[in-house]
Amino acid sequence: MAVSMRDVAARAGVSPRTVSNVVSGYVHVRAETRERVQRAIDELRYRPNMSARSLRLGRTGIIALAVPEIAAPYFAELADLIQREAVARGLTLLIDQTGAGRDRELLVLDGYRSNLIDGFILSPMALTAEDLSAQPLDIPAVLLGERVADSGLTHVGVDNVAAARLAVEHLLAGGRRRIAAVGADLRTNNMGPAVRRMHGYRLAVAAAGLPAAPELEVTTGGWARASGYAAIDALLSAGTEVDALFCFNDVLALAAIRAITDHGLRVPEDIAVVGWDDTEEASYSVPSLTSISPDKAEIARAAVDRLLARIDGEPVAGSGTTCGFRLAVRESSTAG
Repeated sequence: MAVSMRDVAARAGVSPRTVSNVVSGYVHVRAETRERVQRAIDELRYRPNMSARSLRLGRTGIIALAVPEIAAPYFAELADLIQREAVARGLTLLIDQTGAGRDRELLVLDGYRSNLIDGFILSPMALTAEDLSAQPLDIPAVLLGERVADSGLTHVGVDNVAAARLAVEHLLAGGRRRIAAVGADLRTNNMGPAVRRMHGYRLAVAAAGLPAAPELEVTTGGWARASGYAAIDALLSAGTEVDALFCFNDVLALAAIRAITDHGLRVPEDIAVVGWDDTEEASYSVPSLTSISPDKAEIARAAVDRLLARIDGEPVAGSGTTCGFRLAVRESSTAG
C-alpha cells in the first residue's frame, strides 16, 4: 500500500499540514521539525502525489521544447543547456522533434494545448508570420529566433542579418570575392533563419560593390551533411568560380570541406569556409572551422526565463530578446 502524508505525519509526530509545508518548501518551518519530517519521508520512502499538487497549484512543473532535429549538433547542445536551466528552476523538460516541417510545427502549436505542460519553447523553421497570427495560443510560448513580424509572441535569438554580414565581411577582408552562400531557402515568407542569413549575405556583398551572382546562392534542400556535400560537389563539378563559402550551419560547412577536398582543392588556400553555430566539432575538424558563435548559454537562459515570466503572468517588456554572438575565427578561413 502506498505511503500517505498521514503516515509520514504519524512517524514524525507532526500534523499532515506540517508535512505538506516541508514537501512544498515552505520556509517557515523550524529546522528541527523539517529534519524530523525529512527523516520520516526517507524512512518510509514517501513520494508526494504530484498530480494532486499540480491541481492545487494550477500547473504541472513541466515545459516542452520542440526543435527541428534533435540529432543536429546545434540543437543537441542547445537542448542540453535548456534542460540544465529547467532543472535549476525545478522544472521537467519534454523534448519533441518537428523535422523542420510546417505541418509538424503547426501540429506542435495546436497539439500542445493541453494540461500536460505549463508552456513550450519552439524553434520554427517553416512557419510563416501568417501562421502565427492565425493560430490562437492559449498556453504560454516562446519562439527561438528573431521576431520578423508582429505576431505578439515572445522571441529569443540572435540578429541573423548582422551575424551573416559579419561572416561575409570577414571573408571579404581576406580578399575573397566569389563568396557562395550555402543553405539558401527560396521561400521568402517563412520565419526560418535562412531568409535572414541570406539577407545579411546580400547586404555585405552589395556594400563591397560586388555584382549580384545568383549562381552563388546555393540551395541545399535541408541543412544535413548529405545535402551540403551534394550541393558543393555539384557547384564545383559545374566549374563555378568560387573562392569562399558562407555556410548557414556547421553541418553544411563540414560537409562542404569534405567535398572541396574530394575535388583536389585546399581549405582555406583555394576556398575559405565559414560556418554557423560554433558547435563542438568545429574546433576539432581538420582544418578547424571558422564559425558564427551564438551565445547558446544566454539563449537557453533567456528562453526559460521569458517562458516562466509568461507562465507566471508577469508583464513581459517587448516581444523579443536579442542575444549576443561573435565570430570564432579558425583555420578554415585564414591561410598561413
